[in-house]
Amino acid sequence: MAVKWTGGHSSPVLCLNASQEGLVASGAEGGDLMVWGEDGTPLGHIRFQGADDVTSVLFAPSCPTKLYASHGETISILDVRSLKGSLDDFHVNEEEINCVSLNETENLLASADDSGTIKILDLENKKVSRSLKRHSNICSSVAFRPQRPQSLVSCGLDMQVMLWNLQKARPLWITNLQEDETEEMEDPQSPGQLLNPALAHSVSVASCGNIFSCGAEDGKIRIFRVMGVKCEQELGFKGHTLGVSHVFFLPESYLLLTGGNDGKIMLWDVSSEVEKKQKSPTKHTHKKKTKRAAYTKQGGNTHASVAGEDEHGKILPKLSIEHGEKVNWLLSTKIKGYQNILVADQTNCISVYPLKEF
Repeated sequence: MAVKWTGGHSSPVLCLNASQEGLVASGAEGGDLMVWGEDGTPLGHIRFQGADDVTSVLFAPSCPTKLYASHGETISILDVRSLKGSLDDFHVNEEEINCVSLNETENLLASADDSGTIKILDLENKKVSRSLKRHSNICSSVAFRPQRPQSLVSCGLDMQVMLWNLQKARPLWITNLQEDETEEMEDPQSPGQLLNPALAHSVSVASCGNIFSCGAEDGKIRIFRVMGVKCEQELGFKGHTLGVSHVFFLPESYLLLTGGNDGKIMLWDVSSEVEKKQKSPTKHTHKKKTKRAAYTKQGGNTHASVAGEDEHGKILPKLSIEHGEKVNWLLSTKIKGYQNILVADQTNCISVYPLKEF
């Protein structure tokens, strides 16, 4: 069963992030932002003026007391030791921001908004250095690639996934998720696909920087590999019966957490598939060792399945949790030395599930 962190928010929690020091930040509807200790104790609270929903929160890795938060069209920088007000505010987006991402050198912040625009904020000079406009609908998620501070991926409700390099104002590569869905519609084994268009909700990049995942409304999880200036879809599989609302790669691994509108949380190990398709060594692909962790039954409504594939070649989750509420955001972080899944949903609580290794 999940441990519930309560007593912080009075409205649904929309986003989460964890610092390397064990602090957790959560943003909610109505402009509420909370900072929690690793035992779930509320440590600080701020309600932003205007009461716009807090849609994204992000700790700075090199300065774990510095927190970025997007609310409405504004990005605020906060010191979590004193949440009386913001250190700085940037109003660079023209519509509501859905997601922010910080690059590895921490000099650039990307913010994706409802107009489909991604603004790149130069934090040293405190001004916009790039405005990336190619999504024709809401840009729901953006993520800088680890080890590549000038490169990022984005996705949106236009069903498009894009790879960007900040030296160029246009994307290096675009794919439309509807096109591979159309191929499935022609397959009689895939009934019901017509009802759910592949609106893309969330992207997450693995620590290697070359593998990323996208979760979409059609219930499909897609894994892409970046190859220079283009990408290839490595994998596409289903586990959720409704839209995939959030995806999150665990650090230094190819373990992927997914949360859905069906109230399910799943953990997938895509390492064998990704490594099986690694290109020849002459391409100088940088292979990182991945943690091959196995997880036990978590009690309550949780069941762990055997990792790998079934007899039909279908990828199976390592872990499946019947959470019961639509997932808004999830992540995995160490709390008191143990890995845990933190979940934000339609309630005003944060749910914490332990990930115990054998």
